[in-house]
Amino acid sequence: MDVSPDVLRPSVELCLDLHAHPELSGEESRTAARFADHLERQGCSVTRKVGGHGVVGVLRNGAGPTVMLRAELDALPVGERTGLGYASTVPGVMHACGHDLHLAALAGATTQLARARGTWSGTLLVVGQPAEETLSGARAMLEDGLYERFGTPDVVLAQHTAPLPAGTVAHGHGPVMAGSATLDIVVRGRGGHAGTPHLAVDPVVTAAAVVLRLQSVVSRETAPAEQVVLTVGSLRAGERGNIIPDRAELGVTVRAFSESALRRVTDAVERIVRGECAASGCPDDPLVTVTSRSPALVPDPDLTNALRTVHAAGFGAGRVAHWPGATATEDFSWFGAHGAELHGGNRVRTAYWMLGATSAAQWRSALSEGGPVPPNHSPEFAPDLRTALPTGITAMTDAALHLLREAPP
Repeated sequence: MDVSPDVLRPSVELCLDLHAHPELSGEESRTAARFADHLERQGCSVTRKVGGHGVVGVLRNGAGPTVMLRAELDALPVGERTGLGYASTVPGVMHACGHDLHLAALAGATTQLARARGTWSGTLLVVGQPAEETLSGARAMLEDGLYERFGTPDVVLAQHTAPLPAGTVAHGHGPVMAGSATLDIVVRGRGGHAGTPHLAVDPVVTAAAVVLRLQSVVSRETAPAEQVVLTVGSLRAGERGNIIPDRAELGVTVRAFSESALRRVTDAVERIVRGECAASGCPDDPLVTVTSRSPALVPDPDLTNALRTVHAAGFGAGRVAHWPGATATEDFSWFGAHGAELHGGNRVRTAYWMLGATSAAQWRSALSEGGPVPPNHSPEFAPDLRTALPTGITAMTDAALHLLREAPP
């Protein structure tokens, strides 16, 4: 479905506004209000503050399947360096992962679907999810009764920007994104004077040993053919060079494409932390807390194939690529997993595709110079709205129309 100017224009305006006024996870009040207002103007029955700042719009149009479309509200703690005229006005906060574009594309798709009600039948759920970047928003909405209050969908759809040529989409086979676990670790030593280290138990030395030993989990405890990533993203300890602190804090993320690998590596992290603390003679056991966990994102294969065909028919086969999977992580998979909890193991079918966001100029420059294009989470991440946004609107609209014209499974 082509995007008419009167649909594209407000979608662009929404995207520019959201990009200029980003909000961090759990703080998305303005973003949620803008999105909710748009849904109400399209005739949706809108509920706000579902699982935090989550927004749910419902558009009922007779008998048929229930199709849920989802996009994210939150931005990242990244300082923008794009030089865009509509760059973030919030210091240290930026839509560096394309959530502003996702929301604007979903807003445009909702407008088109509302106008095309004569061609489909069923129920459309439009969801603006908070706190995706902390992997907590999907579960928060589900725990707040998303499916019980608004109906369990037959299918849930989402798309995500990627460093691919703008104007393309990409579908994958098997895991599209890795599962992950985030751990907060506190090593508890005994503080003291830097001049008398023998009277203290230095948690900095212990934490450093933990960081080095953790590198062996992938290299020596994981099969070479298995994709696992273990990252120590933060290490904080002490205030001054002449004081041995009494604690050190580490932030660790584990990523894998299977639950068994994720569980095994998470257990290895805890084993190593406890072992190094014991070896150092720490007076107290360490604190190891799993602060977030999300399973690998594995869309329904039959649905993926069907929507790949839909997109190839709409865009041309040359604009529909293969996505090999990425060790980035999403919490979108909970929408399918929660359906299994409600329905005795029968998962809600999910489909998830990547949306190219890199401009032709950036792509040519990367090819000629041999460097990468600015990826998601980069301060230079700047999707090509002129091409990527209408593609995202069309991709979501066509996928939803295909499903809303089907009989319920």
